[in-house]
Amino acid sequence: MSTNLTWHQHKIDKAARSQANGNRPFVLWFTGLSGSGKSTIANIVEQKLHVAGKSTYLLDGDNIRHGLCGDLGFSDKDRVENIRRIAEVSKLFVDAGVIVLTAFISPFRADRNAARHILAEGEFVEVFVDTPLEECEKRDPKGLYKKARKGDIPDFTGIGSAYEAPTSPEIHLTWKGQNEITAADEVIAQLKTLGYLA
Repeated sequence: MSTNLTWHQHKIDKAARSQANGNRPFVLWFTGLSGSGKSTIANIVEQKLHVAGKSTYLLDGDNIRHGLCGDLGFSDKDRVENIRRIAEVSKLFVDAGVIVLTAFISPFRADRNAARHILAEGEFVEVFVDTPLEECEKRDPKGLYKKARKGDIPDFTGIGSAYEAPTSPEIHLTWKGQNEITAADEVIAQLKTLGYLA
């Protein structure tokens, strides 16, 4: 990292942008196994926030790997870098006064904690979509579990690579395939209880 850098403090800050957007900015970090329902629930939550007049942006794991993280594989080292980049991008969106939703497996606690500490206190809301492996594997929407079981994807989370479940997420969804809208409503309700939404 270069040492010849100077941070420029701009006149319009996070508070001013948040006021203009009419919402408190924070990151909703959805984590869980592949096929757990993270992206589906995050997408519905974003729609509900948008209808309520909130300024939002959804960062989805597969979409990000088509661009920003297109140079990364799925080794442990690359997964760490993937999450670091997402956290830094999330921080920029929060600074812009936006509510950020992220949907990433993000399998390692240390990486999620590092993402939390990149943001200011109270700006990181971990949402654990706690869907059992058997249920995720039964759904297998992308056919990835079948490939992993055949050995075609050696580092697949839950099969060839560990998933470290959150120990104290702000929001814990115990989800076994019930209606996604109900799950999204639960997230919104919890955000109100936690004081993130009026």
